[in-house]
Amino acid sequence: MYQAMNATMRTYQGTLPMKSSIIVALGVVAFLAAQSGASAADVAKGKELFSEQCAACHSVQPGQNGIGPTLAGIYDKPAASTPGFQFSGALKASKIVWTASALDKFLEDPQSDVPGTKMPYMGLANAAERADVIAYLETLSD
Repeated sequence: MYQAMNATMRTYQGTLPMKSSIIVALGVVAFLAAQSGASAADVAKGKELFSEQCAACHSVQPGQNGIGPTLAGIYDKPAASTPGFQFSGALKASKIVWTASALDKFLEDPQSDVPGTKMPYMGLANAAERADVIAYLETLSD
């Protein structure tokens, strides 16, 4: 009887870690899939937000500066490098390159990120909305 119990325990102990590992792995995969889907930026929403909050000052047409510079092709470019626009000394000195993370930080609170910037925008507090706008701006790259 003890031999049968020991054999059963060895079988049980041998499969439990494997089953647990599979369950944990499936849980991790499901979690990561949910996270990537939840955080995926929406270009269409970004375009809409841009129209609502940015288009009064910024064009998306190359060479068409307005109150603010055109934002056509700025993604992955140095800040204050758009031809024909008079940027603040602060933005020129910032050495920022407009990557997703740099745009995210700037759009959250421009005056805090670059004190002395000319941009009078109060910022976009919602991280998902910033991601959407940044995804839209990325589509405007040359």
